[in-house]
Amino acid sequence: MPQRRAITGRSQEPRARFAEELRLLRHRRGVSLRGVAEVVGWDASQFGKMENGHTLGGPEIVEALDQYYGTGGMLLTLWELAVADPTQFKERYRHYMVLEAEAVSMWHHANSNLPGVLQTPEYAAELLKEGGLAGPELDTQVAARMGRRELLLAPDGPQFRTILSEAVLRSPLRDPGEWRAQLRHLSEMGERANVIIQVLPWAAGLHGLTNTDTMFLRGPGGRTVAWVETGYSGELVQETTPVERLQLRYDRVRDLALSPEESRQFIVGMLEEASCESST
Repeated sequence: MPQRRAITGRSQEPRARFAEELRLLRHRRGVSLRGVAEVVGWDASQFGKMENGHTLGGPEIVEALDQYYGTGGMLLTLWELAVADPTQFKERYRHYMVLEAEAVSMWHHANSNLPGVLQTPEYAAELLKEGGLAGPELDTQVAARMGRRELLLAPDGPQFRTILSEAVLRSPLRDPGEWRAQLRHLSEMGERANVIIQVLPWAAGLHGLTNTDTMFLRGPGGRTVAWVETGYSGELVQETTPVERLQLRYDRVRDLALSPEESRQFIVGMLEEASCESST
């Protein structure tokens, strides 16, 4: 069968297609970037960066553009495809991102940072800044990380469990208000039927995953792989025996963690503490 050719001649790459549609819509309207900014309300330079593919922007600005151009949600759909595209991530993460998008269940352990699927935009931005990102690249990576959150919010989203070291919850954002928002988001996500959050208290002591953040992904065919990450690098573990060894360590860590209900109370208590501290 001959390869299907593109009918429109437009880009088939999600990020490029999104930027292309933005340019075409504005040119058809016959307005300048400043003209769009005056009506929609964001800075003209932001729209320029989006049209040049330097940043994807956020869902609020895209929804506003959908209303302005009367495109009935088309731009938001293209934006969602762009932020979910594995090519938005560095090369070493791309294979993992494909597997994550296809996973039917995910279980995770964190020593230092919240998993991307549970982060607020502010948490993601501060963490990525500390990793050296800035400007358009930072905006793009934050938007891409927010796109990953949709995995858990979908009606048929995968089952997800995370075991968070107490150290993760004792490492607040610099802005107290943003940290409270992150804790509230964590508490709300823990109430979803497909999300289980457990806290591993400091009192649990040493364990088999002390220096490792780990994510296990079970695919639709039943195969499980693991992503193991330190502060400087990550590795996709696919061989059966190493994955099973990691799973055994994970099970032992889970035995040391607080129950989901105890963990929920722990997080609520931290939120109350953070609220009290901000009022003093």
